[in-house]
Amino acid sequence: MKKIFSLPMIFVFLLPLLSCSGQSTMILATTTSVQDSGLLDFLIPKFEDQYNVKVKVIAAGTGEAIAMGQRGNADVLLVHNKAKEMEFMNAGYGSKRQEICYNDFLLVGPSSDPAKAKDLDIYEALKKIAHSKEAIFASRGDQSGTHLKELALWKNISLTPTSAEMSYLSTGQGMGETLRIASEKGAYTLTDRSTWLAQKGTLNLEVISQGNKDLLNVYSVILINAQKFPQIHSKEAQLFFSWITSPDVLQLIGDFGKDKYGEPLFHLFTP
Repeated sequence: MKKIFSLPMIFVFLLPLLSCSGQSTMILATTTSVQDSGLLDFLIPKFEDQYNVKVKVIAAGTGEAIAMGQRGNADVLLVHNKAKEMEFMNAGYGSKRQEICYNDFLLVGPSSDPAKAKDLDIYEALKKIAHSKEAIFASRGDQSGTHLKELALWKNISLTPTSAEMSYLSTGQGMGETLRIASEKGAYTLTDRSTWLAQKGTLNLEVISQGNKDLLNVYSVILINAQKFPQIHSKEAQLFFSWITSPDVLQLIGDFGKDKYGEPLFHLFTP
């Protein structure tokens, strides 16, 4: 029987179906604490459905996210270290920056509390931990916003953690994985509140110290400068920046977690 289509003809027939879906793409580089909180799993599908844009999320910590932006390998950043963000903006890598929400950092540790640091101010707690031979401190060690905050806290009390009496463990992992390691080893660690609330039910850890103003944790969205990096997905990035900073989406962020955890994982700035 005579063939109706040859392979080349079939391929030509199917090609429009394979390549013309009309969906564009963009890259969001962010910190693992945002990803581990579940916020992006909640938000991103809403943006994708509204604008028919596929978002590739790369969660690697603030340091690596900013480095990706400096190489033009991301379109938008969602990060949380103001000093690094301002260096990035001042160098011309970003065209827009907006702070969108905040929570705080917590010092968590084992219920046995070998350093006797429970309910102390963060600086007093860190001193107790540093001078305890029984204590272990698990650091992310990845130049993330959380790691940079931890280093700043040690610096504020003139301590170098690697020369302290405690055991200092650098995990090189994201927030969720570092919490798991701390739980398994009975270690103290610094965490953002959103990841803590999302994962505390699976951990053998409890809050040791919280509340100091220096533990404020602010998240910002940054649009990469398309004039510096013309290869980026600038149209899609601008859509995302405008969308995530809009009042309706900010309210979604501010309400996220209330139904499940009894409190929001992120707070909005009030005028």
